[in-house]
Amino acid sequence: MANQVQQLTLPPPRTYSRTEFAALRARVQGVPTGKIARLYFDSDTTPYSEEPELLDRFLRTMRDDLVQLAILHGSPVLADHLRASIAKHGSARLARASLQMVEQASRLAVAEPMADHAVGLWLRPLIARHLTASGIGTLGDLVAFANRRGGSWWRSVPRIGSGRARVIVAWLRRHVGSLGVTVSADVDTSEPLVAPGDTVVIEPASGQLAPLERMALPRALSGGRGTNRAPIFPYIRARHDLDAVRAYLAGYAGQTATQGAYVRELERLMLWATLQRGVALSSLTVEDCEAYKAFLAAPAAAFTGPPVSRSSGRWRPFAPGGLSTDSQRYAVRAIRAAFDWLVDVRYLAGNPWRAVKDPRTVRRAQKMKIDRALPIGLWTRVRVFLAGRTDSAGPQGGRWRAARALLLLMGDSGLRIAEAAATRRPALEWLPADGEVPPTWLLQVIGKGDRERFVPVSEECIAALQAHWRDRGLDFSAPDAGAPLVAPLVIPGTKKAREKFGLDEDQEDGNEVPRQAGYSVRGARGLTSWAIRQLLGHLTDLSESERRQLARTSPHALRHTFGTQAVAADVPLDVVQRIMGHASLQTTTTYVTAERRRMRAELSRFTRGWPDRERSSGRGEFSEDTNETCSPRISSE
Repeated sequence: MANQVQQLTLPPPRTYSRTEFAALRARVQGVPTGKIARLYFDSDTTPYSEEPELLDRFLRTMRDDLVQLAILHGSPVLADHLRASIAKHGSARLARASLQMVEQASRLAVAEPMADHAVGLWLRPLIARHLTASGIGTLGDLVAFANRRGGSWWRSVPRIGSGRARVIVAWLRRHVGSLGVTVSADVDTSEPLVAPGDTVVIEPASGQLAPLERMALPRALSGGRGTNRAPIFPYIRARHDLDAVRAYLAGYAGQTATQGAYVRELERLMLWATLQRGVALSSLTVEDCEAYKAFLAAPAAAFTGPPVSRSSGRWRPFAPGGLSTDSQRYAVRAIRAAFDWLVDVRYLAGNPWRAVKDPRTVRRAQKMKIDRALPIGLWTRVRVFLAGRTDSAGPQGGRWRAARALLLLMGDSGLRIAEAAATRRPALEWLPADGEVPPTWLLQVIGKGDRERFVPVSEECIAALQAHWRDRGLDFSAPDAGAPLVAPLVIPGTKKAREKFGLDEDQEDGNEVPRQAGYSVRGARGLTSWAIRQLLGHLTDLSESERRQLARTSPHALRHTFGTQAVAADVPLDVVQRIMGHASLQTTTTYVTAERRRMRAELSRFTRGWPDRERSSGRGEFSEDTNETCSPRISSE
């Protein structure tokens, strides 16, 4: 039988990423292999940092692959040059210019980025690590994240400034063909879409949304001729509803949290009344109020969106998922109180919200979620792990030290997240020993309701703060130290951030030490969330229940941890109340869980012994001592 020609199937050419091309260029330019491994490759996904000889071998193989492709697909002159170099030296000797020609001739070897590719395959390790830590694992995730957040998407990712964001977005758009998804046209670092200071007219026809500080209303819906306007002399100079609302909010100047909450509720109502109902705020009726109460339970899609800057054109008044029943109840009560004030100052004739009942909510047996407090064993392990990270080098080490200081402020002193972010060095005082009272660090805290209290700060927390201050280049013991106790080490290069941290315009170092401001509440929450994710990744020997407990830990859960541990240590309730800043002692008694655990343990031992007592005495038999039917004795105590 004659031999038949068989088709030979060749394997596809090996492909390389942009990062690997950059590494080869660095190698050709004489950069040491160890430094290339640190600059271009992630130590968590490649072994090159520990074994640079593997990287050297890989780069030689990559060079030879590209040279062969260049010989096959390049110009005859380039091919002859490469063959001559191989014949003379055993392998092609490439200079910077010849490498560039080889790359151009070997375009077929370049891998096309795909949506399911990990970001570490195409982006620098530093950027990839921060993207991954923010939950962005693939290029498709990155595109979706940018489209969801808009032009300021990079603000949510540490170490991604506007310049890097612009380069990343441009690169993603160039590869839309292979990615299959593209960054939206309005995602640009030139956001906000409306220039700062410009007002946006809220008209039903346009559907454009804007926060209260940028809001303008058409004359017909401004409330200048609202049907509920008071006919007698008003106490405020308000021409329309926006003026009246701003006058009300001005009464809460200095109460940042309270004022922010009322701004949120009133701007939501005004946007809904204008865009959905087509009625002015001063013309709302009871029927309108009932309709808005129903709207709170299920906001329209056009009103919802992920959290972004209030100056962004993608800002929306509601978060995805709507409001909880407790939040709906709070909104109705806040609006009712605002309308009461508008009636008192004789801007409105009456308050239609008085006829609207609060949304029905579940009566909670235990309002504070103290079950989220960490058990003493788990909290101890967390503290030990945080202490072990104190000596870490590099930017991650500084972040660990900042996280440790923040977590101990909440877990050892019972501070709220806003209190921990706002405290400054002058509020921390060292008191020497006084008789039987040991030396103590006390921190002055201005908490909810502008109530002042003093809380103890542990020596471990002080050590963590001192290490964090050394990272910031500050002297913790300086008599004139006035900086925040905890502050970010890296400041974005934006004008707003530089003004916040008191940096001069001619200072270009993004790592300049902050002097005037610390973490925002949102930034402190982000640092806490990062630390919890890292703990879950490193504490691999946790039980399943411990992992679940740690995974649902929030900043407020650390405050509850202090409360439960203080009560378990028999600290008097009135002392715990003062430290926690509770207005009522009844709130503090929620932490009295030790007695409940003891009751359950005693009852468990009692019920487990029931069968044994029945077998030993016999059901219904008479006791020789009492002549009574044997039965379990339950103490009245």
